[in-house]
Amino acid sequence: MTMGDKNLYGKLIVDVVICPVLEKLERKDISAAQTLRSAISKAESKLPGLTYDLVRGLLQQAELADKMDLCQTLLRLGGVTETEEIRIPRSEAIYRELNDCSVDLKRILGRIPEQIYDRKQFLETIKEIASSIKTLLDAVNKVIAEMPPHMVENGTKQVLEDRKKEFVRYSKKFSNTLKEYFRDTSLNQSVFLSANHLIHQTNLILKTVRQDVC
Repeated sequence: MTMGDKNLYGKLIVDVVICPVLEKLERKDISAAQTLRSAISKAESKLPGLTYDLVRGLLQQAELADKMDLCQTLLRLGGVTETEEIRIPRSEAIYRELNDCSVDLKRILGRIPEQIYDRKQFLETIKEIASSIKTLLDAVNKVIAEMPPHMVENGTKQVLEDRKKEFVRYSKKFSNTLKEYFRDTSLNQSVFLSANHLIHQTNLILKTVRQDVC
């Protein structure tokens, strides 16, 4: 595993494992939840991959590390997990559309582990992913086009433009990974990893918009 993969896993673990737990804790003790969220965020920023090391260590202690494919598990969770941290809480149509498109793409990507071994079904899923990527990019473009002046002035528009470029870059990587997989079907892990990157990039887009419109 590369350091980049480890960092990705750490960020995904925060989004799809830790944040849902903290949201439940907030209903009982909001102060404790906020303290934990801040501490985890700081720790992960100072030592990228720390969250991965923690979870990996727990799995090893429970003798589950060799029985669980973490990359595949995170992909499944990424497809079904929705938290306030990665949702834009605004009622305007452009934000609702961006939320919905993001949920749809992640849901389809999360199905990959179930469908990759059925070639016919997987090819249909790939078509859905391609369509969903285009729809999401259209939604991002609408948000960029309708950004209020303060989001342009404070640099949010440029950050979102950069996020979009990164998303496109990882979309192309995903496409190339699929081509390699169909030449060598033992490379299924590369597909799972690439799909996880797309989910992470989608979450980054949502977080970028959310931080300035809440």
